[in-house]
Amino acid sequence: MKIVILDGYTTNPGDLSWNGFEELGDLTIYDRTLSEEKVARAFEAEIVLSNKVVLDAATIAQLPHLKYIGLFSTGYNVVDLQAARARGIPVTNIPSYSTESVVQSTFAHLLNIASNLSQNTTTVRNGDWVKSIDFCYWNNSLMELFGKTLGIVGFGTIGQRVAQVAQAFGMNVLAYGRHLNPGEIRDGVLFVPFESLLQKSDIISLHCPLNDDNRHFINQKSLAMVKRGAILINTARGPLLDEQAVADALNEGRLGGFGADVLSTEPPQNNNPLLNAKNSYITAHNAWATFEARSRLISIAVANVQAFLNGKPQNVVN
Repeated sequence: MKIVILDGYTTNPGDLSWNGFEELGDLTIYDRTLSEEKVARAFEAEIVLSNKVVLDAATIAQLPHLKYIGLFSTGYNVVDLQAARARGIPVTNIPSYSTESVVQSTFAHLLNIASNLSQNTTTVRNGDWVKSIDFCYWNNSLMELFGKTLGIVGFGTIGQRVAQVAQAFGMNVLAYGRHLNPGEIRDGVLFVPFESLLQKSDIISLHCPLNDDNRHFINQKSLAMVKRGAILINTARGPLLDEQAVADALNEGRLGGFGADVLSTEPPQNNNPLLNAKNSYITAHNAWATFEARSRLISIAVANVQAFLNGKPQNVVN
């Protein structure tokens, strides 16, 4: 069985092993694949694995030997599922491999903003503490999380773990989701309508998948409902936000801080307004990329291929 990995570098830049795949077939690994290269590289493959290389209907139609598509991700928007289904090609994803890492990153952003860590350590490095006449100083307000209200948008596996950690900090937790019943309380979390969450939360954290209904649902209108000085965290998907509207809210002081691991275009363009907005802190879509999470990802991806070869595909999304 010929196996081709089209973009293996971000999953495994060299600190993990591909041995599990090598035991399953004739393996070829490419660190990165450009759009114009993907058909030639995957032409002979029966099994193709991808993270961000797009396998649209036109590409799938040009791969005559293709029998299986495996993704190194939970999301599967890079594959035309209908085209694969029409060919009888199962598409599999990797569920829940990075939950703990994304939760950790969510609170890294929140704690950075609440405790003013980034700015404070920069001023210390620049000598401001050395020059201080007092034993301590701070250059921005500091926030205690205890007793604050965290609003979670999207209450799947990650959202639920974020709620548990927030409760350990002594925070009150609200949640909104399309399938949640407002007024219900589950494990101490109160489900509320979206507008109520915006109005009552000191911190809003996004953990929902992107779809046609929620693209840019954080926009000028929704931000006008948010408490002045609230913090917004996005470790979900960049296009959930109208980035200019968020940048304007930050620069005008209506939002107190913004932490994100995702942007609408990745890598971003230089003119992305969030890159230089006031109190905006961006990481490079690496919340998922801890060694432990990537190890789980590869193990699950190998198991997905093995299950397919055994005639019992698992984690099929089409």
